[in-house]
Amino acid sequence: MPLPTEPVRDAGRDAVTRLRLNLAQRIADLLQRDPGRLEQAVEVGLIRREWLERPGEEPLSTSTPVEVVERMLERQVEKRPSLLPALGLTAIQVLSAGSSDDGAEGVPTRLAVAFTDLEGFTRYTAREGDEAASQLLADHHRTIGPIVRGRGGRTVNRLGDGLLLPFPEPEAAVLACLELVANPPQPLRVRAGIHLGEIVVSMDDVIGHVVNVAARVAESAKGGEVLVTGDVKTAVGPPRGFVFGPARRRTFKGLGESVPVSRVRSL
Repeated sequence: MPLPTEPVRDAGRDAVTRLRLNLAQRIADLLQRDPGRLEQAVEVGLIRREWLERPGEEPLSTSTPVEVVERMLERQVEKRPSLLPALGLTAIQVLSAGSSDDGAEGVPTRLAVAFTDLEGFTRYTAREGDEAASQLLADHHRTIGPIVRGRGGRTVNRLGDGLLLPFPEPEAAVLACLELVANPPQPLRVRAGIHLGEIVVSMDDVIGHVVNVAARVAESAKGGEVLVTGDVKTAVGPPRGFVFGPARRRTFKGLGESVPVSRVRSL
């Protein structure tokens, strides 16, 4: 008498799932033995930190091959600015063309958007001068690059001391911003605001109401604070490594609506 098809199929799926999880855990354990290479792989987007924490249960990476190459080049240029002329305009043009050919440009995409800036930067510039302010920003940008890429995000715009940072996951945006405020360019402090929703992505910008909300939330933060909207708090679910404060509704100029906002702090 033949065995029922469905139980056999379920048993096969279970066996494959266990094998996949076991293999993912073994790979994660192997990677952990070489912290240097592992950190490089995370920074350029080959591996997500979330996958390392839950091997086999999370996507290994959300980056395309072209994005990984771009991040590798960015990382090398950050360490060796003199490398940029050696790359040549042609190499940069090829990478830019490749990243815009994936069909995603102009399509609404659900992302977490973070805005950050430096509290007191204008006063610092007036007091210390343009050269000191430029050096402070350069040091700050060298610090933020690996942190943002390590969480799967990217730097889309640099507006003076402000940064526009989209992330594929809201938890990644929160963790990155907490790390950014913990590593400020002394003597200034970083502040950040995060919102979540659909935005239109282009090669060098992100557009949408979500961006405006994130900017207003960041403006309302104090130095050393990370503020998130209720949409971010709900999407993250039970947080790991940080806690949300109570939500308070705030009304921001130009938005025409009140927004629940919570402070986030690391444990």
